[in-house]
Amino acid sequence: MLGTFAFYYREHRGPSELEQTIVATCVHLCTIALERHERLREHQRLAYSDALSGLPNRAGFNLAISKFSHEDSGSWGLLLIDIDNLKIVNDTFGHEAGDGLIKRVAARIGSVASPERAFRSGGDEFAVIVRSQNGELDIAGTAFEILTALKLPAECGDHVIIPRATIGGAVPGPNDRSAEVVQQNADFALYHAKETNRGGFVEYTPRLVTTMTRRFRAVRDVGAALADNRIEAYYQPIVRLDTREIVSIEALCRMRSETGDVISAGEFYEATYDVHVASELTQRMLTLVAADVRRWLDLGIPFQHVGINISSADFHGGRLAERIAKAFQRVDVPLKHLILEVTESVYLGQQDHVIAREIQSLRSKGLRVALDDFGTGYASLTHLLSVPIDNIKIDKSFVDRLQHGGGSAAIIEGLIGIAEKLGIGVVAEGIETEEQARQLHALGCDLGQGYLFARAVAPHSMTDMLLRNAHPPTPARSTPARKPEEVSRVRASNATLAPAEADWLETAPYRS
Repeated sequence: MLGTFAFYYREHRGPSELEQTIVATCVHLCTIALERHERLREHQRLAYSDALSGLPNRAGFNLAISKFSHEDSGSWGLLLIDIDNLKIVNDTFGHEAGDGLIKRVAARIGSVASPERAFRSGGDEFAVIVRSQNGELDIAGTAFEILTALKLPAECGDHVIIPRATIGGAVPGPNDRSAEVVQQNADFALYHAKETNRGGFVEYTPRLVTTMTRRFRAVRDVGAALADNRIEAYYQPIVRLDTREIVSIEALCRMRSETGDVISAGEFYEATYDVHVASELTQRMLTLVAADVRRWLDLGIPFQHVGINISSADFHGGRLAERIAKAFQRVDVPLKHLILEVTESVYLGQQDHVIAREIQSLRSKGLRVALDDFGTGYASLTHLLSVPIDNIKIDKSFVDRLQHGGGSAAIIEGLIGIAEKLGIGVVAEGIETEEQARQLHALGCDLGQGYLFARAVAPHSMTDMLLRNAHPPTPARSTPARKPEEVSRVRASNATLAPAEADWLETAPYRS
């Protein structure tokens, strides 16, 4: 019942004809008014809601957040959510599966945040307005609840997909509580999260602005250096710890300033968070390195391998295998001379099967893969069981703490033993003293890299070093590594060789 008409009489009687006409006319007018009101409500619903997800849309979000501009800083916060794998789902399974993923994500966000506080603000973007509970505001708690809810597999059409999302959040500051500033800060946090913590949550702090400014400046400087051909390849040798012969080298990116100073990659690494800049840097390095290797081979140097660092942006940019193959085929350099160095965070921090498949494809073409900075990521030992790699590079932090009988020595010795049984080669990074080199060799580590042997040098200096100290490749082998019992047989059969040569036969995978 929406309403009634009532006539009250002083005497006992029914309505007159005039009164019935009045009622009929008023009912008709009220019906028109109610129908118009329903049409306006439906029009407003369509204008402020998203047809696919059922959540309020961007216009609804703008309307809702505008009401919070002057509320206390501790009473509300904002989360911005970006689906990480929507494009992959659309490209792989079709837009029907992508639409299904959006619906499932929207439902799960709404179940955590309540539908009236959750919004679909764009194609793969959502927003959540978080209100304080019992006087406490916990946007981080809400963000992690959402991430937990999204991790469960979802049926999207005929496919089962695990949604992935990245979240940035912000709360009003003590001096500026406007909704516009909060939204801008949440955008900063989301951008930073996608670059540094994809699949996780980052809350805005003022230092993020400094970080972003520094990153934009790095992108600008590197872009200018690329345009002016001021990106150069420097090289650091990897040597046998017993003979100090060079068995491989690592290519390191350097930028020459407009005044001629050489700038190390550590000073502009933030530029590589930009996919386009990272891709251009890698392409330039591939071109430079391939040309240098061709020159060394033409000089008759017994060159073995060069390592090039690859970022996650290179994998996500696509066509990495094709780009590498073209750069080396252009100067007729076999891919067997190339080692891709990938950090644990790039390889597995994202839990991205795209990267694993790409690396498997690259290895099938003849190049090798090294897991760089090993031991600094999480669950490192499990990586050795699940990732296709040829060797590991023990991080400098272990070498720095190397003391006879200490914990670091025990860890390194254990890693060397595990790697040998798995047929994986080992290189120790960051060796700076003779004592470190001696201890590492005593622990069974055959190869090392660090300032003790040489800093990164320009190509012409590396040419001189290779002419003096390059170790000749051993004969090609049909298997990637020897099993422990095979190693024992090699030791026995080569007992008459010099100790250095007998050891060298075991230093997989830095062999031809």
